[in-house]
Parts: sequence; C-alpha cells; structure tokens
Amino acid sequence: MKLEVGIIGGAGYTAGELIRLLLNHPNTNINFIFSTSNAGNKVYKIHQDLIGSTELTFTDTINPNVDVLFLCLGHGNSTAFLEKNEFSNATKIIDLSNDFRLKADETLDNKTFVYGLPELQKEKIVTANYIANPGCFATALQLAILPLAANGLLKDDVHINAVTGATGAGTSLSKTTHFTWRDNNFSHYKAFNHQHLGEINQTIQQLQSGCKSEVFFMPNRGNFSRGIFATTYTTFDGTAEEGIALYKEFYKDAKFTFVSDEAVHMKQVVNTNKCIVGVEKHGNKLLITSVIDNLLKGASGQAIQNMNLMYDFEETLGLNLKANYF
Repeated sequence: MKLEVGIIGGAGYTAGELIRLLLNHPNTNINFIFSTSNAGNKVYKIHQDLIGSTELTFTDTINPNVDVLFLCLGHGNSTAFLEKNEFSNATKIIDLSNDFRLKADETLDNKTFVYGLPELQKEKIVTANYIANPGCFATALQLAILPLAANGLLKDDVHINAVTGATGAGTSLSKTTHFTWRDNNFSHYKAFNHQHLGEINQTIQQLQSGCKSEVFFMPNRGNFSRGIFATTYTTFDGTAEEGIALYKEFYKDAKFTFVSDEAVHMKQVVNTNKCIVGVEKHGNKLLITSVIDNLLKGASGQAIQNMNLMYDFEETLGLNLKANYF
C-alpha cells in the first residue's frame, strides 16, 4: 500500500526531515511539496543533504486528493491555509504547528484534531483523521511527567530546566540564531511562559484531574544544532527503585520511549525518533532527565509515527534510525 503524500511549507527544517523520512518509507510516495517561495526549484537546492536522493521539484499547486497531508507551516498559518484550500474527505491531515494542539482550538470546519502524543493516547490516534502533532519541548517534558500524572502522584510543583538546539528556532534568521551569537553562548528565553506549557498542563489535567501542581519551566538556547536535554524534578514519596519501576512499567509497550538505568545524554538520541528517560532520587525529589531530537521525536519523526498508527502500519516503519553517537 503506497500512500500519496503532500507536504505544505516544504522549505523549513521539519519539512526537510519529513522529506528525508518519506523518501525512505516503504509505504509512501511524495506526490507534491508545496512552497510558493521556491516553486520550480529542485528540492535538493534547499535541502542540500537530499542531492542524489530525489529529483522532486517544489510546486505552488496542490493535489486535493492525496491520502495524507503534512502541514509544516509557521504557527497560526495552518488554520489560514485550511480555510483557503479544500481537500478530499478521505485526506488525513497531520499538522506540525500549534494551531490545533489545545482543546479550544482543535476543531475547524468539522475537522476534529486529536493530540498526537502516542505514549498518551495511541488508541485515539489509530482512529483519527486529523492529528495535532505535539511541540518539541512539550514532547520531551510530557514524557518526563506522564507516569507521575497517570498514577496521581503529582502532589507538588514541577520544576523544569531544558535546553534546545538552534534548529528549534526554525530557518528564519534573528539576532539569536546567527553563528556569532550562538557560538560559545548560552541563554534562556520565554522564562516560565513558553507556549508549550499549554499542552503540558492540558495533559496533566487529562491524566490527573484537579491537579494543583504548577509547572515552572525555564527554556534555554544551546550552542548546538539539534536536540533537547531536559531535567524535571518534583516531590516523590517513594524510593529510587520504586520511581524507576513506575517509569519502566508505564513505558513497557512504548516503541520509542525507553527508561535508562544510567545517566542519559543527547548523543543517544540525536538523529533518531527515540526519547530516553533517566530517573533518580535525590532527597525527597524525583529527578527525571529526558532527551530527544527536537526535529524527529519532537516533530517530523513523531508525525511519521502518527501516520503509521493511523494506517495500521508497524509503528516503527521508516523510523529505525541510527543516532549520531560519534
């Protein structure tokens, strides 16, 4: 079964990773890659790692009858695009922006978007036609919190410090994305007010209704290209062994989330769709370290994982990737 796939917003980082994955997925054919600013150009002129891999050309026209549509647009633009363009009722849509992640925004023209975090609600994803793909920070941080919330164990505030690579800011240049600013530098941004907190708090309430714990999140910019390293801690009454057992039990059937017995680091996951979680006990605090590739498990890889679930493919199909360990 070959799915005909369309990509909207084909020039960005997430689109580039999505194209690479789809070209190597045995059950997909890229029907078109939409980019008004690059129409007529070869895809490998923008995504230069794809030279020799494809002769596809960007287009400014769409095929409304594709099986799957991936929206790789800037936040706020997916809604506008879908309001202007109609697709077949049989077309399934996976949106990588934040337009439909929160329940207040999940419906558009009778399209109900399901929040696409497989470790949270795989059963809903399997039967969904429209997916709101989670944010990168939101993925890493929720995977650190889910087992506690699912067992009603969030009894105190949650403190998070996380750092992301430069690709997390997208391809548009700003003063904080230039090499001369990023190199040998480190900074925080959107302190305690990052947009992904909405997703995180929504999930906590879904799993532990009435939870009063507040999430304090400090996002940081790192001087590397890709990856997220997050440390999360909160009060926990059990032992270290009980904490580790809790996490291993929760993720025992997860295809891409693994609990490590040792300290984790980013090189274990960069260029993969994995999340690796480390669990430690320090005094009365449980420390959870979670690492992901922000462009894969945090975006395009998870989008392919959701597509696989929606079409009853093997969940790992096209996603058995080697980490850039050395």
